[in-house]
Amino acid sequence: MAARAPRVVAELGRPETPEETAARRADASRKHRQRQTLRNLLGSLVATVAGVALIVLLVPRSDTPIERDVDVAAVAEQAQAGIEPELAVPDLPDSWRSNAAELRQRESDGITAWYAGYLTPGDEYAGFYQGLGANPTWTADLLKNTIATGVVTIDGVEWTVYDNRETDADVGNARYGLVTEAGESTFVLLGTASPEEFETLAGAIAPTVAAQR
Repeated sequence: MAARAPRVVAELGRPETPEETAARRADASRKHRQRQTLRNLLGSLVATVAGVALIVLLVPRSDTPIERDVDVAAVAEQAQAGIEPELAVPDLPDSWRSNAAELRQRESDGITAWYAGYLTPGDEYAGFYQGLGANPTWTADLLKNTIATGVVTIDGVEWTVYDNRETDADVGNARYGLVTEAGESTFVLLGTASPEEFETLAGAIAPTVAAQR
């Protein structure tokens, strides 16, 4: 059988040399591997997305927000060990729900504060701090360095009012605040709740405040 004549490459106008043939085949093989790798990556991506979608569909979900209900009295009893002033435990209606209760220590000056956070009946936030041996800087930081706007007496306790509800400044959660001092404790109430709800919270800790004066 007669040997096949070398293939004429149109681009070259002549037959390929053995070196050119080898280079062409190597380039074709490289491109094939690249296409295969891309197909594999796309396949893996599709499989991953499908798996995540399946998990999302299978996991039960609820539109109702998860709300913690912390036993503030129980946490306060444990936290009281080694602390001289009595830690206040607000006696609030059942419509108030606590989502946090703990001792907090500020790193800058080591001031310790007893804290409890609440979700009010109006679905707003009201936080309660009892600073132990606190200083004015600690109080000012909590209230975002805002200025007092008045004074109010609640169940025999006089509180300084910080009403920031109308300000355009970024005051975080310090939209409304109440501050009073008794003995070694500085009591700071702050949050987004209404003044009426803060009056309820202040009244709930009034016995503890009065006992420390």
